[in-house]
Order: sequence, then C-alpha cells, then structure tokens
Amino acid sequence: MNRSAPKLRMPAEWEPHRATWIAWPHHEPDWPTKFEAIPWVYAEIARVLAEHEPVEILCQSAEAAESARTALNAHAVRMNRVRLHVIPTDRVWLRDSAPTGVINQDGHVILLNWAFNGWAKYDNWKRDAKVGAAIAEISGLPKLEPLRPGTRERMVLEGGGIETNGQGLLLVTEEWLLSNVQVRNLGFDREQYERVFAEWLGTRKTIWLGASCVGDDTHGHIDDVARFVSPDTVVLAVEPDPSDENHPLSMDNLRRLELASRNPEADPLRIVQLPFPEPVMMLGERLPASYANFYIANGVVIVPTFNDANDRVALRTLGELFPERQVIGIHARDLVWGLGTLHCLTQQEPQGAIASRTA
Repeated sequence: MNRSAPKLRMPAEWEPHRATWIAWPHHEPDWPTKFEAIPWVYAEIARVLAEHEPVEILCQSAEAAESARTALNAHAVRMNRVRLHVIPTDRVWLRDSAPTGVINQDGHVILLNWAFNGWAKYDNWKRDAKVGAAIAEISGLPKLEPLRPGTRERMVLEGGGIETNGQGLLLVTEEWLLSNVQVRNLGFDREQYERVFAEWLGTRKTIWLGASCVGDDTHGHIDDVARFVSPDTVVLAVEPDPSDENHPLSMDNLRRLELASRNPEADPLRIVQLPFPEPVMMLGERLPASYANFYIANGVVIVPTFNDANDRVALRTLGELFPERQVIGIHARDLVWGLGTLHCLTQQEPQGAIASRTA
C-alpha cells in the first residue's frame, strides 16, 4: 500500500502488545569469539517475555528453528506462547528492520514498513529489508510503505531512532538524521523529517537531542540514551564524570531536554537520570553499553545489566518508575559485543482494538 497515510498514532511502548518479535541469532561475525553464548541469552529473553506475552521468533532455517527450540526448552520457556518462523535475515536487530506498529482511527494496527538500508553502513542488508513484508504476511496485518514527500522513494527509518510517549511527543537525535555520516535520506532537513513524523506517527512535537552514546554504530539512535517511561517522564542516560567521553554528549542532551521542558509552549517533562555502567571494552573497542536500552513488555521491563555496580541503581530507578510491572535484569555484557542489547533486538506488535487475524 503506497499512499498517503490515514490519521495514525504510534502507541507508547508500555501500551498493550499482541506480541514481541525477535530473530534467533545466527550471524557469528556480530559476536566474534563470543557467539556460542548468545543463543542462551536469547533463550533467557524469550523465557521472561513469554511469561507475559506471545513471542514470535524469526529463524534463519529449519535447522536454526530446531536449534532454537532446543535452547528454549532447556530454559523452560512457555512454548505455548512461542512461534518459530523460518524467515532468513542478515542480522537480528528487529527494532530497526521490522515494521513500526501504529494505530489508525478505528483502533486497528497497521504496520509501517520503512525502507531499510543496513544503517547506511553495512553491505549485507537485503534480507533484512524483506522482514517487514514477512511479518505483515505472518501477522495478517495491513502494511503501509511511507514515501519521501513528493517522490516515489520509500522513507528510510529505523525503530531504534524514534521514541514516543504515545501522545504526540517524539524524541530523535540530530546525529542520526541531520549529520553527513550514515545518511538515511539524502537532502532531508529537520522540517521535512518533522512533517513525516506528524503524518505517519501522529507526532505534534519532535524534541531533537544531540547524539547517542559512545560506541553506537547506528550513528545516533535514541534508544541508548533517552526513553519515555510515561507520557510526561523521560529517563536519560547521564555520565557525570567529566573525563568520560559520554559526559559532554549526555550533558548536552540533558540541557536540550530541560530547555524543551521549560518552553512555555512545550509539554512539561519530568527528567529522571539513569547512570551508565563503567566502560565495557572488547578488543580495545568501547561498546554501547547503556541501561536505557531496556524493553517494556506487558507486565515486565527487561533491563540490560553489565556486572557493574550501577546495575543495582538502574534496576532500582526503573523499578520505581514501573511499580506495576516486574523489572528484570538480563545479563548483556556478551550481548553488547554485537553493538546492541534488549531494545535493539525486540520489536513490539501493538494490540490495537482487535488482535491479529492469525494470532
């Protein structure tokens, strides 16, 4: 469906889900020397999520599906809440390659199938670009393919770059969309992006932060630094140590959020600070380890942890912000070697007024 969007709204992540979508890990170069541990991390993620909502898992092959089933059974995952689908992918970061679920005026879910180009960085992305169509077919949900205004070219966007409160506010970074590195939509400016967000996501105000965190190879995804946890509350990853590379980036983001909140025409926002863990290094490379990459599911919030003293601080902070949900830490020190953690690998399918025809 390539046409102008009807009136749409992107729901907040804490609104009800029909399911969570993930893809079973298979691309060993994403975790060199550590790949053997990664399927077991995924099995634990699936175990926790399946206690709260269905989990749909894309598998590279029938053999990969059997391997996944073995790991899931070993972790005592509720298999009546899990479905395995043989859908080849290049990588497993479904936050970015899978479609964005939005709600139309009738309360029904529509999938926005953005164009995907490997974060304008990697060469192997063409199978990932087909994930949106596959999920639409499996779920039975209609899909729209947003176009760049005035053209026949599809918009390139990734789910990890957009963060909404479900009531018209959107967080993005300038690093992701306005820099000349890893350019998604050549020639697009701030105002053009804001028009696209308004038309397809129901956004009435876009808040532009500066940059993501050190080590983020997407070049600017918001989900490593700032997340809505309620319509008027944002958690922001802040590094207080002036000697740390994340300090000036996070201080700039804090200033921008404070200014946006103080604007008399803006919605007042409560800003809650999350710490960063101590730098997580691998083979001399600093990895994008951040507690802000948590994922909100029905009844639970899963939070990446890093064997760090600040794990406890992050879990306590998020526990206070989500008193009606379980807040569960998932060990992510190996996982983040793939340059992403829990939010990066998940994509929610909203519930909407009716469930998927095939659910």
